[in-house]
This record gives sequence, C-alpha cells and structure tokens, in this order.
Amino acid sequence: MSFPQGTLPNNITTIVLLGFPDVHSFNFLFFSLLIILYFGTIFGNLLIMSLYLMSKNLQSPMYFFITQLSLYDLLVTTDVVPTLLHTALYGELTVSLIYCILQLCFFVMLESSECFLLSLMSYDRYLAICNPLRYHSIMSHKFCVTSVTIIWFMGFIIVTLCYVFLINNLYFCGPHVIDHFFCDFEPIMQLSCSDTSIIHIHILILSFFFAMLPFIIIVMSYTYIVSTILKIQSNTGRHKAFSTCSSHLVVVSLFYGTILIVYMFPTKGQSLLLSKVLSLMYTVVTPLLNPIIYTLRNKDFKEALQKVKYVIKESIHNVFSV
Repeated sequence: MSFPQGTLPNNITTIVLLGFPDVHSFNFLFFSLLIILYFGTIFGNLLIMSLYLMSKNLQSPMYFFITQLSLYDLLVTTDVVPTLLHTALYGELTVSLIYCILQLCFFVMLESSECFLLSLMSYDRYLAICNPLRYHSIMSHKFCVTSVTIIWFMGFIIVTLCYVFLINNLYFCGPHVIDHFFCDFEPIMQLSCSDTSIIHIHILILSFFFAMLPFIIIVMSYTYIVSTILKIQSNTGRHKAFSTCSSHLVVVSLFYGTILIVYMFPTKGQSLLLSKVLSLMYTVVTPLLNPIIYTLRNKDFKEALQKVKYVIKESIHNVFSV
C-alpha cells in the first residue's frame, strides 16, 4: 500500500532530548545554575512589566515596547527552559513528536516576533532622535498597540505555517534521538526521511521576511541615528542622544549576534557543544540580561522602582502599626 508523502504514518512518536551529556558529572551544579538564571529571568521581566503598569512616568511608547520584549523573553524561557532543566537533572528527556514540533513552532513564533519588535523599537529611537517634532504624532498609543497586535498576528501565522509544513509534508522515520536541549529546526529535519529541500527553501524565504528584513530596518535606523548624533555640536547633547538608544543597541547586538552565528553559518563541522552553548545565549542568557540592561542604565526605571519600594514599605508599616 502506498501513501502520499504528507500522509505517511510516522515510524516515530516520541523524541529523546539528550541535553548536555558532556556535563553529567556536574549535573546538580549545572541544574542549580540554570534554576538561578531561570528565576532571575522570571523576576527581572515580571518586575519590568509590573513597574510599567504601576508607574505613570513609564507610560511612553519606548517603555511599552520594553514590556512587550519582557513578555517575549518570559514566553521563550517558558517554552525552552523546562525541558532544559529536566535534561540537566536527569540526563535526557522523552517527549512526544507532536510536543517537539509544537515547541519548535512556538519558539520560531516568539523569536520571529521579537525580531519585528526590535525593529519597531529602533524605529521609535529613530523618530525620537532624528525627527523629534513628529515623534508624538506618529508614536501615538493607537499606533503602538496596533503595531504590537500586528506583530502577534504575524507570529501566529508563522506558527500555523511551521506546523503545517512539518506535519503535512514530512515523514519522520528516525532516529528518534536529538542531541540538543530543545527541539530546534535542523535537529528535527534530521529525523525525517522525506525530501526536506522544499521545506528548507520555504524556511529560507520566511527567515528573510521575519528575521533579515527587521535586521535591515534596524541597521538603516541606526545609520540615520548615528549620522544625526554626529551632527550635534555639544558633547553633552551627543552623549544624551546616544544614551537614549544605547540599551536597545546592546540588546539587538546580543540577540542577533548569537542568532546569526547559530543559524546563518554552516552547521557542518561546527561543534555540537558550541552550538548548544550559543543556543543557551539567546534562550537563557539574553532573556536574563535584557531586563538588567534596561533597568540598570535607565533613570526612569530606577525612579519607578524607588517609588514602588517606598509604597510597599509604607503599606507594610501601616499594616503593622494598626
């Protein structure tokens, strides 16, 4: 009996994630470090979102976008880190094929959406520095909410396309082992006995639209920003203008730096351990560093945090003084 390619019954229904087999002798230490990083990420990003909701001084487009970035970071870590923690503690994890594909699709959605959000944030900085007179008329609350809604909508489109491509067009016959700590694109492709060339072409086209196009927008925005800053006569003015976008530039560099190294360079001959370490950067480390970068270098966030601490202190004092 013959089947069309997309309807072949898969030989494998479960996937074994190996995680980091090279660190088995340091399992508990590695697990403890990851737990600290994970809870630090959750706390830092929830703190930014809470400060934005509670502080009137943070009700601006830039801080609205920063809270959206924190939400993306929270969802990325929630999608990836639980499987990573299990493999770190027990050595490996068995998941269903459907779970593995869904994890990949949601990961692709979140990372693609973050690319567009970072480009939107660079456009925000471009307007603030290069065209400040029109900033408030363009960056209205309606524009910001609409833009973020469109980004979420495009993310859900990517999930649908990713799932349809992988489920309906591929036949998975094994092996059923992935030497990684989460279900990434290339390891899943290696489990398929189908011709994946068409899938790779589709992914390449989508990658240009969802990753490289936002990167081009970011580069263009910062080209104009740097050009404008260099024309400012006073050193104080240049420093003030640069400080408004330096945090975002650091975040973009961290995010795109590791993404480009992992996905744009040939994987053949690349160390599996190196690939996994680099993947740790944008799934664990970057979501932790983003709130630190934005809060430590931002006067408004520091002031908002001080006000919240004062309110909490007064509330506790009033409770115990009753």
